[in-house]
Amino acid sequence: MRRFALILALWPGCLIAGDFQTLTGEEILAALTGKKLDYGKGIWQTFDEHMQTQYFSGRPSAGRWAVREDRYCSVWPPSDLWACYDVQQNGDVIRFVDDRGEVTDGTYVK
Repeated sequence: MRRFALILALWPGCLIAGDFQTLTGEEILAALTGKKLDYGKGIWQTFDEHMQTQYFSGRPSAGRWAVREDRYCSVWPPSDLWACYDVQQNGDVIRFVDDRGEVTDGTYVK
């Protein structure tokens, strides 16, 4: 049994259920465009094909989003500063990871 577990652990491409996979730029576009994520506690966000994003956390907020160098980036007027995140996915969960390693998870709304 130990040998079998070791073979699976070393087998290329063998993933343990529950692993998050880092997305490329094209994968980020496919994962977010036209989708809505639920962050819990009544907080949600949409990502449209015109690169507009709506965020709701007690009140609505509108911003823009883009993919730059395999990262999700967003800007929220009146600020003109873009914030970028690595994006990972595990099934219906999308994870945003900032430069400090802080994580925000959202689940697709069906």
